[in-house]
Amino acid sequence: MAALAWLLIPLMAAIGAGLWGSWAGRNRKAAGDGVELAGYTRFREAMEKAEAREKSHSDAV
Repeated sequence: MAALAWLLIPLMAAIGAGLWGSWAGRNRKAAGDGVELAGYTRFREAMEKAEAREKSHSDAV
């Protein structure tokens, strides 16, 4: 009977690992790239404005 009790430890570990694996591998809803693309667009516009300012500043000097 004691041997059967010791077999419960790896059995419970295997069940726990299976549950964790199925939870970790689940399909998550994708938020989409809208927010990231909008941020990149703002960044690109800001860099273009900064470049235009530097160019106009260097032309004036």
